[in-house]
Amino acid sequence: MAQPLSSLHERVLQLMRREQLLPAGVRVVAALSGGADSVALTLLLRELAARGGFVLAGVAHLNHGLRAAADGDEQFCRELAATLALPIDVERVDVAQAARRGRISLEDAGHRERYAFFRRALARMRGDRVATGHHRDDQAETLLMRLIRGAGPDGLAGIRPRAGCVVRPLLHVSRAELRAWLEERGQQFREDETNRDPAFTRNRVRHELIPFLEARFSPSIASVLARTSEILRADGEWMDAAVDEVAPAVLLLDEHDAVLEVAALRRQPPAMARRLARRAIEHVAGRRPEFDTVERLLAVASAPGGEIREADFPGCRVEWRAARLVIRPPLPRTRR
Repeated sequence: MAQPLSSLHERVLQLMRREQLLPAGVRVVAALSGGADSVALTLLLRELAARGGFVLAGVAHLNHGLRAAADGDEQFCRELAATLALPIDVERVDVAQAARRGRISLEDAGHRERYAFFRRALARMRGDRVATGHHRDDQAETLLMRLIRGAGPDGLAGIRPRAGCVVRPLLHVSRAELRAWLEERGQQFREDETNRDPAFTRNRVRHELIPFLEARFSPSIASVLARTSEILRADGEWMDAAVDEVAPAVLLLDEHDAVLEVAALRRQPPAMARRLARRAIEHVAGRRPEFDTVERLLAVASAPGGEIREADFPGCRVEWRAARLVIRPPLPRTRR
């Protein structure tokens, strides 16, 4: 007879079912850093697999090589996987070198390397999806960071339960709940000292801004912010469906380029025009553009008589062709 589920198990399973994160038969790989969130994720998936009908194919650990404790983290993950009788896929990457090579921040380089590793790990472990340990507090922090930086409704929708092959089953659970659950079981985990480094914006939001908001405005501010993100996500999904209906008359996408019919674009309400422009840029550049980039493209489209014949944008370039705007990949850099 199956054991009754705890409240924590129930909430995780409820989100997985509602969002169809791990349908029956799906093989999932747990992203395991060794921290509390990923350890809790791994244990929860292992205990919910039979009831959820999915298969926990194993765990995946990426050694970033950025911290003195990185090798200790890797060893901890190997030992935990062995204890749980789970296969483990491990890679080592030089994130600092990747950051220098790409002229990007360590944080951005780490993100890119991590998600590239997930794809490789899925292929090696014959997995369908990878699960990460993002939780409710991560969601609240993300909303605040994007609000500070400036973002539209989609940006404020925060971390999505599913993005491609990546699923996040813990978004309705707080960091404190996960840690308390692990401590109750006597389960060890690793601490990342960089999570307290004030040089990172997220850490200042986590350790300074959110405690201030909790103390001065609302003790449940993290829940309120996470719920706001969820509402905005639902609204955004409805808008995306509306864009799908309008797009055939305004936007043409081929393998590399995107073409906007300028007259049709100008007839759209601002919210629809922004989403069409963003979809065009994202198709070519391979990443979601910043708000200012979208506004620049709309300014080019609204310029009388096509005054701006061509312009460079982050990750793409724009050219006028008769009554159309053609968005293309950037020209290759010439060596001097």
